[in-house]
Amino acid sequence: MGITAWTYLIVTLSFGLYIGVAIWSRASSTKEFYVAGKGVSPLANGMATAADWMSAASFISMAGMISFLGYDGSVYLMGWTGGYVLLALLLAPYLRKFGKFTVPDFVGDRYESQTARVVAVVCAIFVSLTYVGGQMRGVGIVFSQFLEVPVKQGVLIGMAIVFMYAVLGGMKGITYTQVAQYCVLILAYLVPAIFISILIAGNPIPQIGFGGAEVSTGELLLDKLDRLHTELGFAAYTEGSRDKLDMFFITAALMLGTAGLPHVIVRFYTVPRVRDARTSVAWALVFIAILYTTAPAVAVFARTNLLNTVSGQPYESVPDWFTRWEESALIRFDDVNGDGLIQYLGPNAEAANELEIDRDIMVLANPEIANLPAWVVGLVAAGGLAAALSTAAGLLLVISTSISHDLLKRGFRRGISEKGELVAARVSAAFAVVLAGYLGISELGFVAQVVAFAFGLAASSFFPAILLGIFSKRMNKQGAISGMVCGIAFTAAYIVYFKWVNPEANTPDRWLFGVSPEGIGTVGMGINFAVATIVSRLTPPPSKAVQDLVEDIRIPRGAGEAHEIQA
Repeated sequence: MGITAWTYLIVTLSFGLYIGVAIWSRASSTKEFYVAGKGVSPLANGMATAADWMSAASFISMAGMISFLGYDGSVYLMGWTGGYVLLALLLAPYLRKFGKFTVPDFVGDRYESQTARVVAVVCAIFVSLTYVGGQMRGVGIVFSQFLEVPVKQGVLIGMAIVFMYAVLGGMKGITYTQVAQYCVLILAYLVPAIFISILIAGNPIPQIGFGGAEVSTGELLLDKLDRLHTELGFAAYTEGSRDKLDMFFITAALMLGTAGLPHVIVRFYTVPRVRDARTSVAWALVFIAILYTTAPAVAVFARTNLLNTVSGQPYESVPDWFTRWEESALIRFDDVNGDGLIQYLGPNAEAANELEIDRDIMVLANPEIANLPAWVVGLVAAGGLAAALSTAAGLLLVISTSISHDLLKRGFRRGISEKGELVAARVSAAFAVVLAGYLGISELGFVAQVVAFAFGLAASSFFPAILLGIFSKRMNKQGAISGMVCGIAFTAAYIVYFKWVNPEANTPDRWLFGVSPEGIGTVGMGINFAVATIVSRLTPPPSKAVQDLVEDIRIPRGAGEAHEIQA
């Protein structure tokens, strides 16, 4: 069987599994649609959270970014890993104790304001749509290559699959589907990594192998990459060239944006008790760490194989994988000097570069580049789809919940029946699927970049409102609303200007304080904090009931009684 046949077989089997699980766990009430009936075990919830968290950006794009950028690409690894730890330790237990299904629900009740709720809903939809656009692009890339269809058609197929288990199953269907998807994606990530680590470094543990020596030459892999990069005109792989301040701002935006992502926060409401939420966080960290500690190794292996296989080789003798990806337009070769050789050169090289490679293909093409068996290639395709679709489903559920529960049930149609609310949730999810597909087709950027924008928007809008809502009794609705509006408006305007309105100006010397669009969410967050704090001090404090509620969330009733009795 060839690559296409294996891919069809494995992808079909995995999709059949997802749809079967979704039908089996179909939501029959709003409680099951929103929070899976609060009956998910901590182990299953931890696995589902990991699948929800490890999107196409983690599976497809993160290792690709690191393989191209080297040290500079580590901001994604550090930001997303640190962000989940921050969320787990700083916010999740308190939000779970508050007991609301969604972030807008928390904002609306904590700040006693319907306006604050609506602003939070708008922010949630804006952030989620930006994020899901990146996931749908990842789906399109996988389908375009392995199922031999155009990217646009690949996105449409992905929309149909997501519609099946997100619209019908709700959170209950999504949760158990994501458990299956995690098993598929982690297997698809580890199998080729282990194989390639054995082939290149002679070590079955990728996390150790990429720091060792290449079997064929005895040269340390990282030293070899530094040498090759320098010779080809790139910055040294282990040093990087990005400004340190910008790296700090990008890392902070990714970390703090994680703590404000609504589709991850809602996961802590699907377990029965607060203690179970903490346990599921621990499980999720274990499951996430398995992939995230492997990503740098995958990046090093992919980069080494690419340079060994392509750079300086005659175009006439390129391997089959090169021409297959070239047909999808994700690899482009232009023989500038007409010598028939592939000049893959960096910006510091004297000659012109003739090869363009989409960063999002590196993980998907890695097994083919390493000449692994066809079934491994098909498995990786299934894993990439699992990663993209699992996160897309969670994001689409956030959008539908924000509309049906936060806007209708808790806002404009308080008398709506449970059946009517469930219908509204499914209809809004269907519209969200269509809009997400459009964003995936629109080619907003490569997956990790688009996702980074979403994290910046979340950091500049939700993080201050949630943090201050938990830890500041003085923060009121006027401050929260003003902060969210100013923070997300500034961040969105900055990103849109440099990425789409005036992309020619997207250079370090034109950026504000030298901060790139990927890191501007940190500045937006600072604006949010400043505006919220100033406005709250100039306006009346929240009610006594809210202040008591904040105190109770942070310090449970009777917390000091045992100590006093012992004394």
